[in-house]
Amino acid sequence: MNFISRTITGGLMIIAGLVLIVVSFFISFVFLIYGIIILIIGTIILLNKNEDKLEKIKNRRSKK
Repeated sequence: MNFISRTITGGLMIIAGLVLIVVSFFISFVFLIYGIIILIIGTIILLNKNEDKLEKIKNRRSKK
């Protein structure tokens, strides 16, 4: 994932996780579990910079 798609995906997942956490207090605590999981995955996607470095190395090798 490049920087823009990583930011969009991570941001949307963080927002969805926060919404599910808020909804869980009104509807069911099952949403709390899903909200926390989605929030953690979104944060990992947003903060993962190693994948961009791997793609640059991979693209550099394929230009032979």
